[in-house]
Amino acid sequence: MVRVIPMASSIRPTLSSFRFSPLFNRSPRFSFSHFSTVPQSQSFGIKACRLLRQDGNSMRVMSSGNVSSPLTAASSENVLEWVKQDKRRMLHVVYRVGDLDRTIKFYTECLGMKLLRKRDIPEERYTNAFLGYGPEDSQFVIELTYNYGVDKYDIGSGFGHFGIAVDDVSKTVELIRAKGGKITREPGPVKGGKTVIAFVEDPDGYKFELLERGPTPEPLCQVMLRVGDLNRSIEFYEKAFGMELLRTRDNPENKYTIAMLGYGPEDKTTVLELTYNYGVTEYDKGNAYAQIAIGTDDVYKTAEAIKLSKGKVTREPGPLPGINTKITACLDPDGWKTVFVDNIDFLKELE
Repeated sequence: MVRVIPMASSIRPTLSSFRFSPLFNRSPRFSFSHFSTVPQSQSFGIKACRLLRQDGNSMRVMSSGNVSSPLTAASSENVLEWVKQDKRRMLHVVYRVGDLDRTIKFYTECLGMKLLRKRDIPEERYTNAFLGYGPEDSQFVIELTYNYGVDKYDIGSGFGHFGIAVDDVSKTVELIRAKGGKITREPGPVKGGKTVIAFVEDPDGYKFELLERGPTPEPLCQVMLRVGDLNRSIEFYEKAFGMELLRTRDNPENKYTIAMLGYGPEDKTTVLELTYNYGVTEYDKGNAYAQIAIGTDDVYKTAEAIKLSKGKVTREPGPLPGINTKITACLDPDGWKTVFVDNIDFLKELE
């Protein structure tokens, strides 16, 4: 089963206030995919940042009302250098499920997770559940969303799997099998390596890779997404997100290459696994998987870095309506979504 060892606490906000609509053509609630810039006339404790144009250069009005320097080549370089020093961490992953109680039962009884909290918003017709192997303020967790009346989603071909580190893959597989879980890959060494792995599938079809490892501070250790140009993606995540390329592995026999990126070593932090399948440049993303959230000390600088790295900012940086939590949202070159959350603001939310 999964064993967790303590890890020094670090700021790791999770985004309890963010919502997203169940389908792309529907937005009955405040949504990740339908964020709009906060009007300047509204006050949420922290004034929204406005982008102005002057002499062809971008300028930013800070909450104090002071105007920052024009975005010159030198300042652009400073922003990208700042990204490498920012206190970032993968916080949680968000996706939709068709039967919340069924999924919670599978994750707690078969995968050994804990139900951290659950929140029902009847006026918005959805329920959230947060699950993981430790508290939200110190570990990577899962945020499930159930939208009333929607019992099925399309996972698509782009999403790959989540990774869970366990002490004994074979024992974990037998436990899951005994409880009626679906095993899609029996325990055994990974192709071309020695690490023992297995694959299981949850009731909604999301795949989980079980990796045999010793005790780790982050049992929920991987999120795998498929990309159409691996070098392009690596450059983007290094430059815009400040991630470190931990390793790559090419498997010509099976015609794919993977890259592991993150904010720390694989055995101690949650990492992003990007997979490139030879000759495949586009994937169907479906409407089930939503996004990853990452903490940052400055959402404004984060948005600047994303733009400088040719990423698409889908929600300009600023506070959410009604609360002080500042965020920004973006798409990577393949259209995978990430939301950056101000570290301090979210810790205040947890209070």
